[in-house]
Amino acid sequence: MKVAISAKGKELDDEIDPRFGRAAYFIIVDPKTMEFKAVDNRQNIEAMQGAGIQAARTVAEEGAGLLITGHCGPKAFMTLQAAKVNVAVNVTGTVREAVEKFKKGEISYAASPNVEGHWR
Repeated sequence: MKVAISAKGKELDDEIDPRFGRAAYFIIVDPKTMEFKAVDNRQNIEAMQGAGIQAARTVAEEGAGLLITGHCGPKAFMTLQAAKVNVAVNVTGTVREAVEKFKKGEISYAASPNVEGHWR
């Protein structure tokens, strides 16, 4: 399963971006091999609305089965659920640290969003 992580930069050692819809990048990682690619999310950073929904579509289109992030709003969460992408929130640290936590079974899936809509 591919894992998507909201990130402030393009590398595994960059910090997790706590904002899902307005994250600078999504790092898509294969936890088994640690191969990854950075997906630019620039188009959503300044979006007036719909950033979370569009970001959720991007993550789903990349084939991720799990999103790891800091915060996820209700519309993005519903879009991810509809695409069968699990969500883990309140995760901090680097992308690499998040993947390692996932591999050790230390990441739990969220049952609901952890912020209201239009959170920045």
